[in-house]
Amino acid sequence: MTAQDRAAQHEQEAAPPRGIGRRRFLGYVLAAPTLTVAAQVGVDVLAPTPATAAVPGVVPSLPGPADIYDLNDMLTHAALPTANLITIRVDPDGTAHFALPRAEVGQGITTSTAMIIAEELDLPVERVRVTLADARPELLFNQLTGGSNTTISTFTPIRVAAAVARGRLLRAAALELGEVVGTLTAKAGVITSTAGVSLSYGDLAVKAAALTDTQVSVTLKDPEEFRVIGTGRGRVDALEAVTGRKKFAMDVQVPGALPTMVCRPPTINGTVRSVDNLAEVKALPGITDVVTVSTGVAVRGRTFGQCIDAVRALKVTWGPGTAEGASDATVLQELRRAELPLVVPPLDLLTKSVDARFTFAFASNGALETNCAVADVRPGSAEIWASLKSPIVAQEKIALQLGLPLGAVTVHVTEGGGSFGRKLFHDAAGEAAEISRKMGKPVRLMWHRTDDFRQGRTHPMATSRVRATYALGEVLTYEQRHTSVATDFGHGIGEIITSEVAQLPVANLAFSETMFQLTQASPYHLGLTTQLLNEVDTGFNTGSMRNIYSPNVRCAQELVLDELAKRMGQDALALRRRLLKDERARAVLDKVAEVGGWGRRMEPGTAQGIAVHPEYHAFVAVLAEIDCRPATTGRKVRDAYTGPRVTKVVCAVDVGLAVNPRGLEAQMMGGIIDGIALTLTSGLHLKDGHFQESSWDNYYYTRQWNTPPELEIIVMPPTGDKPGGAGELAVGAAAAAVACAYGRATGTMPTSFPVNHAEPLPFTPLPTVPPIPASPTDGRTRAL
Repeated sequence: MTAQDRAAQHEQEAAPPRGIGRRRFLGYVLAAPTLTVAAQVGVDVLAPTPATAAVPGVVPSLPGPADIYDLNDMLTHAALPTANLITIRVDPDGTAHFALPRAEVGQGITTSTAMIIAEELDLPVERVRVTLADARPELLFNQLTGGSNTTISTFTPIRVAAAVARGRLLRAAALELGEVVGTLTAKAGVITSTAGVSLSYGDLAVKAAALTDTQVSVTLKDPEEFRVIGTGRGRVDALEAVTGRKKFAMDVQVPGALPTMVCRPPTINGTVRSVDNLAEVKALPGITDVVTVSTGVAVRGRTFGQCIDAVRALKVTWGPGTAEGASDATVLQELRRAELPLVVPPLDLLTKSVDARFTFAFASNGALETNCAVADVRPGSAEIWASLKSPIVAQEKIALQLGLPLGAVTVHVTEGGGSFGRKLFHDAAGEAAEISRKMGKPVRLMWHRTDDFRQGRTHPMATSRVRATYALGEVLTYEQRHTSVATDFGHGIGEIITSEVAQLPVANLAFSETMFQLTQASPYHLGLTTQLLNEVDTGFNTGSMRNIYSPNVRCAQELVLDELAKRMGQDALALRRRLLKDERARAVLDKVAEVGGWGRRMEPGTAQGIAVHPEYHAFVAVLAEIDCRPATTGRKVRDAYTGPRVTKVVCAVDVGLAVNPRGLEAQMMGGIIDGIALTLTSGLHLKDGHFQESSWDNYYYTRQWNTPPELEIIVMPPTGDKPGGAGELAVGAAAAAVACAYGRATGTMPTSFPVNHAEPLPFTPLPTVPPIPASPTDGRTRAL
């Protein structure tokens, strides 16, 4: 250790903490040519879940597994052992660089991460460069993006590393200026002495570097000192996004990598038996290669238009798929047979009960950006570019698939145009690697939108059977039996569950049941409460679409609460307020009721609905107003299926500490639009082993003409010094509030979702052979 290192370490350890009782943390200055720092392993601890207070006159519910230890706790614990492998570097140009081991897919984590670093480092946000890290197997479980966990799990490690860097720069300046550290000030990347002499971080970056790894102790800023965290800020990538300069997987330029597409089977996971016109398709203009792969027949050409022509020209004899002959009706029958029994009998002489069964259709897990990847597989090596939320798993499985050592496979994480859980899976990356190997050439693989809807991942079809008993105005028991097509957890979370099994309160359950118990926390005291999951494997490609089980489970529970309030002669808001376990939940509920004018007089056929959702150490409440009058439901919109319209939404959200309130508002807006879609319009129709929908034009996701003209998001004042999760938080509450509003407006509790899941279909399905439509030629008329 140099004299500078020893002096710096001594001064840092001797420096008095700023504030009383604040914890000190350990970090490292790493040996490097320029200042490079990291946090110590295990720098964060989880605050215990506070016990819920008993409410007079309410039959209390025992804490469930998710009240004690939830999915976010598990993900955070799993990430901590490798926190010290994530580093911040300060360069001689005065910028700070951080390779974020998570995926940016539009949720804004590169912006919030830059804000955290800027806050603790006293550096302008514009001087922080956040990139996405390549797959790094040594990070173990610290490179998985999911469960709205990124900011929760990285918040303290990043702050510690940034604080180490700031302290090191101050001490380097003190030695350079011959001053005492305590007399120096750091602001906007410049350190100034009492005499007015200034040095920039760039001036000090090399001087502050260490020859050997050096452990130091730091005290983090008090939240009262925050000037960046907690202030609303536009995204750091906004300009590049709106000017088209932002780079996604399909923008990656690899020498020789040509457009590639796949001709896929007419039924889910069908197989290729033979290609009947291979030579003819190979001879088409621009086509360079045609090969059979595990998922269909791949074509490579000079342009994607030529690839589309080749896919449509292929004549393939297909084998059966994994859901051959299946329909919505057959899957529903299977789900009904698999429903776990309710235990509490309806004893109407002593108590009364609400019994309901809800059905939720398959939903598309497709994002705005279709699946795509670039792959360059050569003898002895492979290089992959894709938007991946679990890149380590992708690297491991692609290496196994190619028969290569793990170190011979490089996986680059690109930014993605949306995910909603879809990019937890590396389907496109693995497929691109297989095609590149078979062709012996680099490829730019793109799934067609129709591929995504018909062969991609879906949110599983499910039923939820509920029984709630009540007497004398009190809820005595609540049972919910959720039955679902199996959800695939082969994207990395399954391995985390295995590694954490000894610590989990549900250690003996299967993966899906464990996920269910770690995410489904009822916000209400409903007496003796049991929420159980059973799943059936019916051969579908499923995924962890936003909130996984929560939108369905929350929707069912809130509808039953409305029915309980109606039968017991109580106001729906008042009942919820009284039954809520947590004051934070009550605060967001009160806020939306106040701002949204709960209980105001409304025209017949219109109504309000309200719902609360707790998850990710955060709480959200949504009040929605809906118009179900004939003039609205019967309106005509070109290429659309209309139905009811949500006219107003008020949302209040408490995430503890909001790093970027503006980004949080955007997250809530997106979740609200998802919730409206799931409740009213967006569902897949299964028939003869394939889905009828083939793109957004007939999937009927919420569109501009169907979004609420009144939308207000309220970010609650901080209720803690750490952030909670936000990415998916609003989906369940919005879906439930809209469903409750629909039930109150029509006078009938809805039990099948989306409520516009109509038969006969309001559109003409595209054929499955050829598997994708011809390129459109009427784009200008559709833009009118």
